[in-house]
Amino acid sequence: MSLVSVSNKIKKILNKKFEMYKNLINLLAMCLFALLLTGCASQANKDPLEGINRGIYKFNDVADKAVFKPVAKGYKAVAPEPVRTGFSNFFNNLRSITNIFNNLLQFKFANAFTETGRFVINTTFGVAGFIDVAGMDKVPVHKEDFGQTLGHWGVGNGAYLVLPFLGPSTLRDTTGLVFDSVTTDPITYTHNIGEVRLHNQLRAAQFLDKRTQLLDATDIVDEASLDPYAFMRDAYLQHRASDVQDGLVPKELTTDEFFEEDESTKKIKDESQK
Repeated sequence: MSLVSVSNKIKKILNKKFEMYKNLINLLAMCLFALLLTGCASQANKDPLEGINRGIYKFNDVADKAVFKPVAKGYKAVAPEPVRTGFSNFFNNLRSITNIFNNLLQFKFANAFTETGRFVINTTFGVAGFIDVAGMDKVPVHKEDFGQTLGHWGVGNGAYLVLPFLGPSTLRDTTGLVFDSVTTDPITYTHNIGEVRLHNQLRAAQFLDKRTQLLDATDIVDEASLDPYAFMRDAYLQHRASDVQDGLVPKELTTDEFFEEDESTKKIKDESQK
């Protein structure tokens, strides 16, 4: 092996190490940014970016009705329910890694152990997670993400945000989404090892699976409120508050001027948790 080839290999390794440390530094900077800005949006002013958010919400709504919703309906009509369930199980199984990591960060060790058991059982006996064997055995699911972890340790929502294509979020939850995607999402790793095509296919399939699950919920939003944007915002904030507090919801959110929980809202929350 020539010195040139050895030098090139060393250079590639150093570049990968540099990129890894650079990504970690960026993530830490984002977390610090979230901590600094978390007081920007109080309960009295939870949506300081409402003008921008409504514009993005309108864009998402138009794109969804023109493209994503018809595709999701077509997929639901063509694919048998066992096939759709299998893909949902597969992506939920991949998410177990994120659940395990964030349960550990919150010192919920019993929940982390349970999630580890679910992942091992479904990955092996469940054929890479396509069959939810653990669910058949009534093993509970403990979903946690880094946004919830930040909330668990006292970080507030920050400003409410509507993300292009992805929908409702907050400054804290967007930081958490990026952190989870970079650190514990197996689909991201396919991109990191050069499998860009596989990464894009998995992302598209994941998005389609999620959109198909939310078909009924989005129809309810359109029918339930004169202002779907405000309805979606308040439902999301209440849902995330419930997630952070393990099912408990602060009283001030349940008495919001825009939001009174009814059967429609409960159904939306149930659909989003699936």
